[in-house]
Amino acid sequence: MGAWVAVAVGGAMGSVARFWLTGAMTALTGPRFPWGTLLINVLGSLVIGLVAGMTLTPARIGVHPDFRIFLMTGICGGFTTFSAFSLQTLELMQNGDFVPAFGYAAGSVVLCVAATYCGWMLGRL
Repeated sequence: MGAWVAVAVGGAMGSVARFWLTGAMTALTGPRFPWGTLLINVLGSLVIGLVAGMTLTPARIGVHPDFRIFLMTGICGGFTTFSAFSLQTLELMQNGDFVPAFGYAAGSVVLCVAATYCGWMLGRL
């Protein structure tokens, strides 16, 4: 039961953080390009890489499995927005914005994988 609660509480926290950051980024940059979703996916990738690097490797920080689930599945799962990324990419394409759509998709994949790697490496320090 502890894992279920960890996922639920972490997911709620991640979702609220995503809602807030999306609004803040839209207020800062405008609604034309989904900068908030891109930032959220990069940050979420960094955090999940950091937690994995710190806790899922031999001789690293020992944490309770429920706490790891709280962080990785709960918070990161509620915070990151791959489904929103997919919809926003489609909407850019439907509006004829093919170059921004490609840049957004490529940037999301490259930056998120790089952020996950950076988080993993930071977690191994």
